[in-house]
Amino acid sequence: MTKKKVFIISHSHWDREWYMPFEQHHMRLVTLIDDLLDLFKNDPDFDSFHLDGQMIALDDYLAVRPERKPELAAAIRAGKLQIGPFYILQDDFLISPESNVRNMVIGRDEARQYGQEVSLGYFPDTFGNMGQTPQMMALANLKTAAFGRGVTPTGFNNQVSDADYESQYSEMWWQGPDGTKILGLLFANWYSNGNEIPVERTAAKAFWDQKLADAEKFASTDNLLMMNGVDHEPVQQDVTAAIKVANELYPDYEFVQSNFPDYLQALSATLPADLSTIHGELTSQETDGWYTLANTASSRVYLKQENTRTERLLENQAEPLATMAYPAGDYPHDRLRYAWKLLLQNHPHDSICGCSVDEVHREMLTRYAKSQEVARFVAQDALATLAAKITTNNFVPGARPFIVVNTSGYAKGGLTEVTVAWARRNFSDAGTIQEQRAELEQELAALPPLEVVNAQGEPVPYRLVSKAVNFHYDLPKDGFRVPYQSIDLTLAFSVTTLPAFGWKTLALQAAATPAAPIAPVEANPREISNAWVKLVVEADGSLTITNRETGRSYHQMLVFEDTGDMGNEYIYRQTADNQAILSTDFPSHVRLIHADGVGTEIELVNELQIPVAADATLAKEAQAVVDITARTAHRSPTVAPLTITTRIRLGQYSRQIKFESHLNNQMDDHRLRVRFTTALNTTVNATDSIYETAVRPNRPAATWQNPTNPQHQQAFTSLADDHDGVTIGNFGLNEYEILPADNTIALTLLRCVGEMGDWGYFPTPEAQCHGDFTFHYSLELTDGSQTQRYRSYQRARNAQVPFSVIATDRHAGLLPTNGQYLELNTDTFAVTSLKRANASTGWTLRGYNLGQTATDLAVQCCGQTPRAVNFFEEPLTATPVDQLAPAEIKTLLFADCSQPTDHCE
Repeated sequence: MTKKKVFIISHSHWDREWYMPFEQHHMRLVTLIDDLLDLFKNDPDFDSFHLDGQMIALDDYLAVRPERKPELAAAIRAGKLQIGPFYILQDDFLISPESNVRNMVIGRDEARQYGQEVSLGYFPDTFGNMGQTPQMMALANLKTAAFGRGVTPTGFNNQVSDADYESQYSEMWWQGPDGTKILGLLFANWYSNGNEIPVERTAAKAFWDQKLADAEKFASTDNLLMMNGVDHEPVQQDVTAAIKVANELYPDYEFVQSNFPDYLQALSATLPADLSTIHGELTSQETDGWYTLANTASSRVYLKQENTRTERLLENQAEPLATMAYPAGDYPHDRLRYAWKLLLQNHPHDSICGCSVDEVHREMLTRYAKSQEVARFVAQDALATLAAKITTNNFVPGARPFIVVNTSGYAKGGLTEVTVAWARRNFSDAGTIQEQRAELEQELAALPPLEVVNAQGEPVPYRLVSKAVNFHYDLPKDGFRVPYQSIDLTLAFSVTTLPAFGWKTLALQAAATPAAPIAPVEANPREISNAWVKLVVEADGSLTITNRETGRSYHQMLVFEDTGDMGNEYIYRQTADNQAILSTDFPSHVRLIHADGVGTEIELVNELQIPVAADATLAKEAQAVVDITARTAHRSPTVAPLTITTRIRLGQYSRQIKFESHLNNQMDDHRLRVRFTTALNTTVNATDSIYETAVRPNRPAATWQNPTNPQHQQAFTSLADDHDGVTIGNFGLNEYEILPADNTIALTLLRCVGEMGDWGYFPTPEAQCHGDFTFHYSLELTDGSQTQRYRSYQRARNAQVPFSVIATDRHAGLLPTNGQYLELNTDTFAVTSLKRANASTGWTLRGYNLGQTATDLAVQCCGQTPRAVNFFEEPLTATPVDQLAPAEIKTLLFADCSQPTDHCE
């Protein structure tokens, strides 16, 4: 009889930071790896240790023990320490598609400095799994993914029903929305099912009787997986002795200490034909809904905002500008990778999710700031380099040119600003600093009439935002700093449609005839409109918004809702009073800010009165570690004002209404959302997720018991029927819910709680999120057609990317005054990256199909034909470059243009 084989993999799931600050976990990691290196030498029977799939543990260890690097490298080469393939263990949904890819690229690159990475997509504790995981793993040469959440195993006595997220076995096929299929391994009994194996025979017998039965209940083969470790667990020093005892006790089994490569090889050779196939996202859809951990999308929302800001700086400004500006040899690969690694250090699932102690999240803000400063440095230098190559001397003498660049992957218009130095005095010029300043102030007082013109000399409407004399300095690359003072004129102007990766040049100059900067137009602050949309502020402070193309009006839009929250950083639970406080029940005020050729802007002030906190019951229940489903706290009877000031902007040529809401939060234990009631006839919503537009049901499964149904999003959520649609965009606001009674889109702005949650009581007063907050979000109405919906998706995505604008001088250049780096003409191709290739002199463009319909992919640059490549820029010979399959992720590798003027024009 063939023995069943038990593969025991020693590991420690290493949350880099969580219920203790990073350095507390760090010091314990040093001890763990010290112990491992000693164990490898002292126990020849010890096969190997799996270092949790993340390379950053090696960086952290060597920061303290650099002298042991040769020993560490030798252990890796010998297969004793199993490393990679990722840099960190991320949260899938709360970081961008590109962040997920860079985590794999950087992880593999660092692993191969030591040896071979473990060829396994490793997601033991992610809070849900992205639907495109199969395709992404395939594009990273990974055939298998292991995960701990999202699927319910049923076992042999509970055969698979017609549920979509059940599997008889712990092994299954996982198919993505594009059709890619990989092997999925569910840790059905968690990633600690073989932890702390007893050596003493009686204890070992009891242990293994239970553990073997648990594993065999779900395993599809006679190869059983036992994970010997758990969160921050020290290595079990006597595990080989425990394995010898197990082999003596169970002659029908073979127990081996092993590793994932050996286990996967044995498993793959014995898989049965009747494996289940699961599809797309795995978010515990068919559970009671309480422990999906989706509410981490709204914990410490300031982290999510900073994360989005950093990703947009790196992905959508620094990298594209550097690609457009520099030849291959000057591209700052090293600086950008440094910034990426800083950013990725904030992406582990207990970090970006905002579900750690306060000290952890304070340190995250520093990492964000550091990564942002590197990205700004690269972007500013690249923008200046690009500007120097663009022809600007076709403007009249004395004009002050400035260049606007669209670094997003889709045609873009809208409002932006530039600061132009009208006149300047270097400190080294004649006169004292004070005399120079006086001269500049006199010039400022005597400014001539000014106008903004385009390259054809045609006037462009603008608004003078501010004028002042300010101090600045230049830092030449070949000399000492140059301090100066200048007359700074800040202008707001509206950019008409600028193509993807395109630029246009404008100039500020003295007007030929005196004229005001821009003429105001008549406007009613309670009713603003353009060709596509009309917005009315009602007496209760809500909005009625009408699609002027279809005639459909939407009522009760922009209604703020505040509820009590007696949950924790992981899970929202409404207080037992079960009452929602709405802005429509309180006074509101509206005033006109701007109404001119640039656009219209109004200010709406909502004055709510909300409880200051939960009542005293919540503190007692939290300290007693009462599960949130059993809590009984109410909100305090004491109330205080919460004033929400919202700027509402509608451009003259824009389909998109933009909102900017500001508040100062001093209340505890509550959640604030903004609601948009659509009343559309649809049962599903379309949401921006990781390399896909995920289509999700508006109502949860029949198993759902949680009164709420929170969901993750990236840049937008949309509802549409056959005739109308609403797309709500956001910046760093990753949680939404569809209220199915009237298909209201509820966007979470702020969630404030006082404890971490999970396995004990960890107070987190800073998670109450006191202080000033500003939230950016948008609304676009469509006619429900695919064309308009996809365009609204693109505009919502690219609203997160500001124009890059720089003032320059008049000069000749190799590039035209108006131009574009490449020509992209596929509405459904959502670009996620434009960057220099890692290992060649070319550059790559990456994106994905927003929809489930195949389409032509039209990308042109220099007349060349690109190559399709995977995430590591390795060729995909069977992948067409001019077609985009449904839900396909596509990376195109272009050769460099032969001449600097060979950009698309």
